[in-house]
Amino acid sequence: MSLHITDNADLSALNAFGVAARAQRLIELAHEADADQVVALAHTASRTLLLGAGSNLLFASDFDGTIVRITTRGRTILESGSVAERVQPPTVLVDAAAGEPWHEFVLWTLSQSLYGLENLALIPGSVGAAPVQNIGAYGVELREHVHSVEAISLDTGERQRIAAADCEFAYRSSRFRRSQAGSRWLILSVRFALSRTPCPRLTYPDLRTAFANRTEPPTPEQIADAVCAIRRRKLPDPAKLGNAGSFFRNPVISAARAQSLQAQYPQLPAYPDPSQPGQIKIAAAWLIERCGWKGVRRGDAGVHANHALVLVNHGSARGSDIAALAAEIRESVAAQFGVSLEPEVVIV
Repeated sequence: MSLHITDNADLSALNAFGVAARAQRLIELAHEADADQVVALAHTASRTLLLGAGSNLLFASDFDGTIVRITTRGRTILESGSVAERVQPPTVLVDAAAGEPWHEFVLWTLSQSLYGLENLALIPGSVGAAPVQNIGAYGVELREHVHSVEAISLDTGERQRIAAADCEFAYRSSRFRRSQAGSRWLILSVRFALSRTPCPRLTYPDLRTAFANRTEPPTPEQIADAVCAIRRRKLPDPAKLGNAGSFFRNPVISAARAQSLQAQYPQLPAYPDPSQPGQIKIAAAWLIERCGWKGVRRGDAGVHANHALVLVNHGSARGSDIAALAAEIRESVAAQFGVSLEPEVVIV
């Protein structure tokens, strides 16, 4: 067995908040060939949690079970073969191992003249975690470019290639997230459907502004650069200030409810949710800021001074401190607006 196993493992360096926590057992899966052994070990554990880069979770306490950290690597362009031949140019299929760092993978696709993921540049995390929450940013969602996901069931040990249509993608969600925060499916790799032909997506206001004075469409590389610049300007670097980016999802409510809220609060940002006709997405950051939370601290747990949707660890906050702050914010928003905020971050 080539698995690396650590008992009573320190998790402080394995989560973006940098909070102190320990796991009863930590298994590192660096080679896909060892996945069956991981499944066998998972069957003997009281609890199992799958971990990529730890960029979207908060340990509110120690984990009394087994954590499987996926660090597999590998990228393959499927230029020929029966699967590749079933797609039409300019579409190209690309396989990426679950442990590939997401941003590095996006940059690699651009270096290979493969386009579609440029708006998702600089999102923290791993390839395998990306479909779990159907990551999205700047007008693009991952599901638009997923062909299929290869995964192994922790319940049965069966390997499956799950077509994108069967992944049940929704706003920041999927079948993998809904199955106990992804703990029942070990994602091995993701197959992407990318394009050799650039198709700039500039629907997001900040991107339109960035390229407003251009006479020609920007290249995918220029879009990725602009996205990185916007993210660095708006969001704190987890390496310098512990955070997991947006802590809450933007609430999706009925058109009637949105109309009622905007009658009271005309400046409330709201826009149709294209994936749910008749539903309106409203800005969680605006709700939180309106309730007075921007820049607030509870000890070392706080709300970022420049972005109300980002909760941060100023130094030595416990995960439970950040979780308690999140609960306070949810109660405050519900009391003032009658809107329920749902965490985008997985609280363990």
